[in-house]
Amino acid sequence: MGAKASRERLSKEDLEFLARNTHYEEDTISDWYRGFKQDCPDGRLNPEAFMKIYSKCFPMGKTSQFCDHVFRTFDTDRNGFIDFKEFLLAIDVTSSGTPEEKLSWAFRMYDVDGNGWIDLIEMTKLVKSIYAMMGPNKVQQDQHETAEERAKEIFIRMDKNADGRVTRDEFIQTCLVDEKLIQLLTPHSL
Repeated sequence: MGAKASRERLSKEDLEFLARNTHYEEDTISDWYRGFKQDCPDGRLNPEAFMKIYSKCFPMGKTSQFCDHVFRTFDTDRNGFIDFKEFLLAIDVTSSGTPEEKLSWAFRMYDVDGNGWIDLIEMTKLVKSIYAMMGPNKVQQDQHETAEERAKEIFIRMDKNADGRVTRDEFIQTCLVDEKLIQLLTPHSL
């Protein structure tokens, strides 16, 4: 978005693109843009500002690690900040997308290195960050597992062909049949 980001109004091209690629009408997109520009006058949401906003959702937990993963997933062009188009596309998927779209987005968050599959190390990193964010009492009410044990149990359940890799399809199909798993793996991000 670059120089366009500093404008007071969203460009016609960006407005049309977002209207075509989200569930929002042009008026709603313009309202979102005004709010985004109020919070980010330069049109860029940096990791620190993102963490400040996101941590309000989880006042009792440590959000920094999980925020890093969510931020990385929002920042689709990997330039170190979230522009308005990235922001609205991610908000749209996480709030209005189909279950499959939401889970596909979550898969990208778990696929830390972007190689198209999740390994046990990636799963463990994310589950540990979720446990830290939710706080010890919230996550372990039902079970007295460590984050590592929980990650391994989830990984084994998802890795249908036992090849040490969870594909997008394995991730989505496993989550679609297990509501508790969706709730654990996508806290407030979806």
